[in-house]
Amino acid sequence: MKIRTLAAAALVGMSVVLGACGNKEAAGADKKDIAVGFGVGTYEEQFRLGIVPILEKEGYKVTIKTFSQNMQVNPAMKEGSIDASIFQSTAYMEGINKEIGADMAVLNFVPSAPQGLYSEKHKSLDEVKDGSVIAIPNDPVNQERAVRILEELGWVKVKPGAGTTDFNLSSVEPDKYQLKLEALDSAQILVSLADVDYGVVNGNYIANAKRQITEALKIENTPEQHRVTVTVNKEDLDTQWAKDLKAAYESKEFEEYIHAQDKYDGFILPDAWANNDK
Repeated sequence: MKIRTLAAAALVGMSVVLGACGNKEAAGADKKDIAVGFGVGTYEEQFRLGIVPILEKEGYKVTIKTFSQNMQVNPAMKEGSIDASIFQSTAYMEGINKEIGADMAVLNFVPSAPQGLYSEKHKSLDEVKDGSVIAIPNDPVNQERAVRILEELGWVKVKPGAGTTDFNLSSVEPDKYQLKLEALDSAQILVSLADVDYGVVNGNYIANAKRQITEALKIENTPEQHRVTVTVNKEDLDTQWAKDLKAAYESKEFEEYIHAQDKYDGFILPDAWANNDK
């Protein structure tokens, strides 16, 4: 679904997973009730098991709101039913800011899952040929990422000025091979691998399926603009709760939690953790 459709998305499919609502209280810098929004995926689990215990020790009451579709999260942020979100990249956020007139900003980076090229039919990239079917995400930002993997392999070429938030397949040309690119919802590609030759899968879906990112035949060299972030409204960047949320993600305690979970092998780790060893 293209970014321009997001503004019309209805806020449905929402479930409160943990804690008590409190984000509607006076939005002072010292508030202790915060609501955090997620799409379905591994970032909610990271937060629930690794971050919430840290925040609770500091006296916070945390509400987790999990949305059935990612497109529902940012409108909820804009209208104030959540204080922060953890699911999107900087590039995606910037596109949505323009689309719905939001004023969101990146608070910090979280352990992020790179995209990878996977196959259930082939054991090697050498088995690609003319006519091979490659499943890629259908939203512009993740689609651009996926096509860049194929470009790095020399399978396709991307026209100059193709863009990111407005990317589409008209910008893609054959290189070594004449491939059939099949655009699917990101969440459906992993379960559709049996029906295609190769598929570019977002790493959080691999982790959720209890598989390893390192199984990929090719792993994305993820640029910073595509790493997953904690996002808040710009006016909240300097609040104490936002500072404490950022500090929790950059803490040694959270770093140790992530390293103890095999499912996060292959994730891109926050640069801020380098300071934990000093």
